[in-house]
Amino acid sequence: MPPAPEAALFALLEEANARPEPFSRYTARDLWTDEHTSAQMLAFHLDGSRDISSRKFAFIDRSVDWMASRFGIGPATRVADFGCGPGLYAIRLARRGARVTGIDFSERSLAHARQAAQAEGLDIAYVQQDYLEFESSERFDLVCLIMCDFCALGPAQRQGLLTKFRSLLAPGGRLLLDVYSLPAFALREEQAAYAPNLLNGFWSPRPYYGFLNIFCYDADKVVLDKYTIVEPDRVRTVYNWLQHFDLAALERELAASGWRVEEALGDVAGSAFDPEAPEFAVVAAPA
Repeated sequence: MPPAPEAALFALLEEANARPEPFSRYTARDLWTDEHTSAQMLAFHLDGSRDISSRKFAFIDRSVDWMASRFGIGPATRVADFGCGPGLYAIRLARRGARVTGIDFSERSLAHARQAAQAEGLDIAYVQQDYLEFESSERFDLVCLIMCDFCALGPAQRQGLLTKFRSLLAPGGRLLLDVYSLPAFALREEQAAYAPNLLNGFWSPRPYYGFLNIFCYDADKVVLDKYTIVEPDRVRTVYNWLQHFDLAALERELAASGWRVEEALGDVAGSAFDPEAPEFAVVAAPA
């Protein structure tokens, strides 16, 4: 016999509120490739007034100015932009003559990126692929992973990606990435929330019921934003993991994959490093 409605509802609520082991489930692809949510994410990318899917456009402009100066970006500089989204960094780097390869698994974001590049006559190589699986015979002078994407990956994924970065780097090349800090972790609090059409319809064009559970793993310095979306014919769960670091922890993780931190910064626009800030960035070189 099928379970009673009450038992089925209780089981759903139990699962929605269950605390998983850190990084035990990975659903990033669902967020960026679903027809509805990918449209929402692209809209956030292209809203240059807010830091949501991408940084504010004014920050991106400052960031690319600094990157061009710090890494000597110009004609023939080869740049790999991991998690490039709609090409906000890639197109600005290509305007300076860089040979840019952008990797992202969002078809919708890359369609926008390709159209924008074509409109300006820029030759940018966009690859629709999970960047964890990306391979190339080309070697790059700069590899970028920004908007704290590194923090959304589990330990094994991060180590695999760092190893991949080393194999893709040209002699003298550098890695640029940013991460969430321990002060940012200290500001997060566990909570459980529920709302019809949670986040104003972000998750589906149809009516739905949304549950948000935030879990903080103090020993691991990890936060999970767990979304359970209940629609008439399906239930989805999206896991948004965020690893937090201090500089010493990030240095250890990089060193384990053969990297050394060359410079610690406040952000990818070259601000001074501040250990109390919610984020920081590093330039790394092969050890």
